[in-house]
Amino acid sequence: MSWTKKNVHPGKIVSTSQEVDVSVLEVDEEKRRISLGLKQAQANPWEAFASTHPVGTEVEGEVKNATEFGLFVGLDGDVDGMVHMSDIAWGVTGEEALNLHRKGEMVKAVVLDVDVEKERISLGMKQLERGGVAKGGTAGAAGGVNKNETVTVTVLEVRDGGLEVQVGDDGATGFIKRTDLGRDRDEQRPERFQVGQKFDALVIGFDRSKKPNFSIKALQIAEEKQAVAQYGSSDSGASLGDILGEALKNKAKD
Repeated sequence: MSWTKKNVHPGKIVSTSQEVDVSVLEVDEEKRRISLGLKQAQANPWEAFASTHPVGTEVEGEVKNATEFGLFVGLDGDVDGMVHMSDIAWGVTGEEALNLHRKGEMVKAVVLDVDVEKERISLGMKQLERGGVAKGGTAGAAGGVNKNETVTVTVLEVRDGGLEVQVGDDGATGFIKRTDLGRDRDEQRPERFQVGQKFDALVIGFDRSKKPNFSIKALQIAEEKQAVAQYGSSDSGASLGDILGEALKNKAKD
């Protein structure tokens, strides 16, 4: 009877003597029975939503429910969208992000994906903090950067959970988790960085909205492996410090 109202009494959808448009679903001549569909005569609300709200569209709605894995937000067309806990806020755990919002609260989000067949709408709230969803790019790339690429980033914001950074002056923005700020525990302190500071980092992947994730630690490990391969060998007798020192000396010459 309805696309969006499941397991409800028919009286809450239609009233006696009300005229409605229906579609014939089945005719059983033997039992002299005709099956009709009310929702089939109406537009699919997920198709309608997708046509008017493409990926990247900003929406606003009421938090209908908060579950252990995300928030359900009421949207236009009597459909709900879900914000996965990993897409609520930057720099905090999913559990911490869930505690930031309550049922009945009005929130803003951006459309990440609409799956008409599965009747699912994926939303992101943290993506609104820095210009929304990255558009374009190729498989394995977003915002002009590629996985395993070394880039120079600028610190936009220092948080307890890590750093929000940007490639160049107007490039892709992303996050570096605290644990990716360095190999040593002493290096994994966001407060040692300042807004505006520039440094190199490795693109290690992309989140659901195609925003890049960066890592200083991964770059350190990659550079160390490269140095060992280039300046040392299993029978050279050189220490790791000697090898890295030689690599840094040659890098300075370049």
